[in-house]
Amino acid sequence: MFKLTAGAMHRARDDARHTAAQDLVSRTLAQHGLMPGGAVLQTPSASQSGASSLFAGLKGLGNLPGMTPTDTPSAAGAHGMTPGQFTCAAGSRAYLLHVPDSAKDSAKGGATGLVVMLHGCTQNPADFAAGTAMNALADRHGFVVLYPQQSRGDNAQSCWNWFSRGDQLRDKGEPAILAGMTQDIASRHGVAADRTCVAGLSAGAAMAVILGQTYPDVFSAVGAHSGLPYAAARDVPQAFAAMAGRGADVPAPDQRTTLRTIVFHGTADATVAPVNGDRIAAHAKTAGLTQSLESDHSGQTAGRGWQQHVSADMKGRPLLEHWVIDGLGHAWSGGKPGGSYTDAKGPDASAEMVRFFFDPAAD
Repeated sequence: MFKLTAGAMHRARDDARHTAAQDLVSRTLAQHGLMPGGAVLQTPSASQSGASSLFAGLKGLGNLPGMTPTDTPSAAGAHGMTPGQFTCAAGSRAYLLHVPDSAKDSAKGGATGLVVMLHGCTQNPADFAAGTAMNALADRHGFVVLYPQQSRGDNAQSCWNWFSRGDQLRDKGEPAILAGMTQDIASRHGVAADRTCVAGLSAGAAMAVILGQTYPDVFSAVGAHSGLPYAAARDVPQAFAAMAGRGADVPAPDQRTTLRTIVFHGTADATVAPVNGDRIAAHAKTAGLTQSLESDHSGQTAGRGWQQHVSADMKGRPLLEHWVIDGLGHAWSGGKPGGSYTDAKGPDASAEMVRFFFDPAAD
């Protein structure tokens, strides 16, 4: 008969508590979208909290405040868009595609460009399309809009996995899927890489920045709204720190090709600290730009103040625009109430991004 000593019994209890704590952490991370493939579980009660500070820190990363997966608008908002599925060696994702009538008619010149729109956590393509009103701009200017869909099987809260090292590299994970999907759609509609752009909100913005760094041959410009810089985090603890503005100020990636970048961030963003917008802008300005023309502008739109910093090359071609919106929280500036995480006040981020992407003065 095996006999446990008192010390062994204590160690066994400690091991059991440690295992239970690890299990609690794992289940909590899965609930908040931080472990790919994690199931949505019930939130542990306060009596279970040996990790109450962890719960407090988890409120922002996987699941944005005030919205749960059941709040996500249904696909009924997908009017005027065509569903599709893209599969490659790295994986598969669904998408919605909006093609204006003028882009379908070669006699009218065909598509003028392609904008890839990456939704934030707990959102879906139809929701994001409604909130940003990007389709209306596409109809006006003749460009195609692609809305990739993050799957619940790959992130429980539909977040793009920007904080996973395996999803920050070329030819791997989500960047490979999204770049391949983009090339497929661009090829079908005759859009060149120099007219292909990517934009996103929050986790979508962080992934847009990753795509800009890993696929400069596929995209020509990046729009990042309330996002984070490239490689801001490579694991869950670093992700918490980065979102709170306490992450390391990682150096700008070593990249020969500088992608044009437009950044929007609100001063009252309590989910992704505004310093992250500053860092995205600093990286875009630093990479490959030895000389620049700098200008600053300010104004008010719908009663909300804003500041805009522009960096241009010596020919006056804008390479960076950094918009800081006074009093804006974690929401799309100038967005429509039909979608989640929008704020109608302030400059219209969608319109400004389209101008930046396709304005002939920037070609």
